[in-house]
Amino acid sequence: MGASTAARPDIIKLSGISAVGYHGVFEHERRDGQQFIVDVALHTDTRAAAATDELERTANYGALANQVRDIIAGDPVNLIETLAERIAAGVLGAFAVSAVEVTVHKPQAPIEVPFGDVTVSIYREQDR
Repeated sequence: MGASTAARPDIIKLSGISAVGYHGVFEHERRDGQQFIVDVALHTDTRAAAATDELERTANYGALANQVRDIIAGDPVNLIETLAERIAAGVLGAFAVSAVEVTVHKPQAPIEVPFGDVTVSIYREQDR
């Protein structure tokens, strides 16, 4: 039998998914919106897909990008922590993966000092 994927899974990453969202605690954030950027890493076993060369045996990253974009542009939340949780739950519900890492970037956060980016990163596993 081959090496266990539990010890070190394969990872499919999609970085820089962006959309305008209306998330934040301030009224102007909810009214005007701003760009949010999301990176997603799917923990999975890609061996069956590689062996058969069939898209149906892996995560379709076009569908993943659409799903993440729709969540970013969807119902507003106060915190990017909540947005990250929504994205993680959506991915775990839609794709046959063992876990997902989600990083939400809010580069235009309303902070009064110079900064490069604000991010929240979470790691969530499938319920077993």
